Amino acid sequence: MPKKSIRLLIEGGRATQGPPIGPALSPLGLNLAEVVKAINDATKDFEGLTVPVEVVVDTESKAYEIKVSTPTTTTLILKEAGVKESSGDPANKKVGNITLEKAIKIAIIKKKELTAKNLKKALKCILGSARSIGVTVEGKDPREVIKEVEDGKYNDLLSKYEREWEEA
Repeated sequence: MPKKSIRLLIEGGRATQGPPIGPALSPLGLNLAEVVKAINDATKDFEGLTVPVEVVVDTESKAYEIKVSTPTTTTLILKEAGVKESSGDPANKKVGNITLEKAIKIAIIKKKELTAKNLKKALKCILGSARSIGVTVEGKDPREVIKEVEDGKYNDLLSKYEREWEEA
């Protein structure tokens, strides 16, 4: 079965039959409206964010598969902080703040791409990313929050999200 893979960057939930989808997929003879709807359904959780999407097409049967990657960790943190860009000087200039629960949710979203073996370690990765782009967590330097996580201060909160982590 000859397969063709088309990689696209799409705004979550807002794909259209115009560029880049139309020109990339039209020559393959697919029902564009159907593919666009499938992409929008698959990316609706990332509305407002640019999402990497791969459309794998069997050129004979016209069957296709949509593979959605998650936005970058930086993109997710900035969205939650309500800011457009990271700090050029994160040590001295803070651009936003997120809650610890938002950081946990980002860790769960990014589970497949992180090498962390558990939620606590994944959360520490997200907190490190927040620090590197000038975003505070709970109004504190993320290094301080990492220390609190290591000391077990948030174990109860983390345990509330363990099931979501396991299922992600």
